[in-house]
Amino acid sequence: MPKQVIATTRGPQAIGPYSQAIKAGNFLFVSGQIPLDPASGIVELGDIQSQARRVLENIKAIVEAGGRTLDSVVRTTVFLKNLSDFNSVNEVYATYFREKQPARSTVEVSSLPKGAAIEIDALAYLGK
Repeated sequence: MPKQVIATTRGPQAIGPYSQAIKAGNFLFVSGQIPLDPASGIVELGDIQSQARRVLENIKAIVEAGGRTLDSVVRTTVFLKNLSDFNSVNEVYATYFREKQPARSTVEVSSLPKGAAIEIDALAYLGK
């Protein structure tokens, strides 16, 4: 199965040897996003809700570059430096995924790139 690299200037450029997303078959695999501002490349280290909002905006831009909307996201993984941020992140997350929310895992991690407090990856179904 051929794979296609998806890239957009509306999302942050990769900070390592990976793609923003890969389209393979009927799926779009979005790499983990931290709260990087796409224009400046600088991490937005505000409170957890502002970081979550930036991450979800990045995911939205990448999914749209792949030709779909956030409604096509079927799975996410949320990585948090502090699991006590779970409810605050949920408040923001619920504004992006309003109906038919994707399946999700949330895990606490000891560290994330560039001092971020949150990272989220996503899997979108592109249909037939």
